[in-house]
Amino acid sequence: MKTKIMSKFLILLVGFLVLSSCNDFLEEDLRDQITPDAFFTNDKEAELAVNGVYRLFHDNNVYRQRGLDNYYTSGADIQAANRDVNGAIHNYLIQEGTADGNGTWIQLYRVVNNTTEFISNIEGNENLSDDAKSSRLGELLFLRALAYYHLTNLWGDVPFYTEQLPVLERSVLGRTSKAEIRSAMKEDLARAFALLPGSYSGNDLGRASKWAAATLKAKYHLFDEEWALAKAECDVVIDGGAHRLLDNYADVFNQSDPSNQYNEEYIFVIDFEADYDGNLATTRTDDYNPRIRDEPAGRNNDTIVNGVSGSKVNIFQGLLRDQAEDMTGYGWSVPLPEFALQENWQDGDLRYDATIVTEYLGWKLAFPYFRKNWNLDQENSLRGNHPENYIVFRLADVYLMAAEAENELNGPGTAYFYVNKVRERAFEPDQPWSGLSKEEFREAMYDERKFELSAEGHRRMDLIRWGILLETVQTVQHRPWNNPAANIQPYHVLLPVPQNQLELNPNLLESDPTNNGYR
Repeated sequence: MKTKIMSKFLILLVGFLVLSSCNDFLEEDLRDQITPDAFFTNDKEAELAVNGVYRLFHDNNVYRQRGLDNYYTSGADIQAANRDVNGAIHNYLIQEGTADGNGTWIQLYRVVNNTTEFISNIEGNENLSDDAKSSRLGELLFLRALAYYHLTNLWGDVPFYTEQLPVLERSVLGRTSKAEIRSAMKEDLARAFALLPGSYSGNDLGRASKWAAATLKAKYHLFDEEWALAKAECDVVIDGGAHRLLDNYADVFNQSDPSNQYNEEYIFVIDFEADYDGNLATTRTDDYNPRIRDEPAGRNNDTIVNGVSGSKVNIFQGLLRDQAEDMTGYGWSVPLPEFALQENWQDGDLRYDATIVTEYLGWKLAFPYFRKNWNLDQENSLRGNHPENYIVFRLADVYLMAAEAENELNGPGTAYFYVNKVRERAFEPDQPWSGLSKEEFREAMYDERKFELSAEGHRRMDLIRWGILLETVQTVQHRPWNNPAANIQPYHVLLPVPQNQLELNPNLLESDPTNNGYR
């Protein structure tokens, strides 16, 4: 069963909004019992506070809609909208005040504010049991490191603090180097690993485990090209035995049963839940679901099916509804033409059919879609009210990170083991890698991560860390309404510090008056 983080109350702490919540197994309504002065007096209240931080990641500017996806999936070589929308981001027309990520910046700093505040209230708190202090501190350290991971990915140097600061002092902070921030977060994640449990069950599914902390730490090391440290963290996760690669690639993404949306490959997900107040449901699925106004191909043409005549769209929609499905999405995230063509995948790659859909119920579609991320179910996954979890980390990613790090350290010899574990289920018969040089292995990994992890929020950052974003965007085929190749510049590997933040705090320009090259 999923963790149902239900909104129960709002608490104002030290000048910022703290969203707190209650899991379904906490039956009593604590709204009238909790005040800022009385908070953190027992284990339950500490849990409620941490639940509230998880809730912050449900915001539209982060994981609920296309907040992070705007900058992690758009503007690369895999996906874009099926019409002329979101062009400022995908076409690299970003500037201060235009698609500069201000909402995402604000929400991530809410996480930083709350986690830092709560850590100070939990550490050394004699009202809490040792087990509660350990687990809650571990979760908060992980969640803060996740926020700083996104902040440094998107903006590089950003304001940084890990101790409570008065609001006025926080409001004039300049930018700290990305290297310093990431070094501190790696230390925090090592501490989180020691504090966190290795597994959860029942309503606690969705909480951060020690393996989530190790995976995020591996990400930090990989992005900093600390190959030995990245490899070591990956091995910790792989050898820990808490997670396994599923036998069937399609099963990894099967969340059709709302009561059974976890599997052993998931390391950390943002847990969404339909039919509750607040932002507990996700609308991200709508970006991947088709619009019936677009489908099927030649939708307004007349046709005859089983002796019934009518427009193709009416007959097609009738077939969908016969199996309690419909196409009620936005079509904001569909495969780019080259990625949608099976001929551009390796022969025999079983991941293609699990990833791409170009026809449905025997009808050709006007656009290709990501089968792995759509859900047409009109009983359990309605428009604007979807329960699908956002998969942040899964084990296949860890294997591929280990392969990449091992190749950079020692060449492909031992690295084959890791990549071929992922490819075993991708091909029938198996098509393992062998006989590659170090450079050939590195370049082959560019495509392997592309096909294994498409539409999962990794691609653009991969292209940036490999130093090939510009050349990739300039050579891939886009649709007629998009032309990022004409606009992309070297500085687009980062966002500008948002204009609203600069107006509030001019000190953000002290260390870099160019604002990441946008001035």
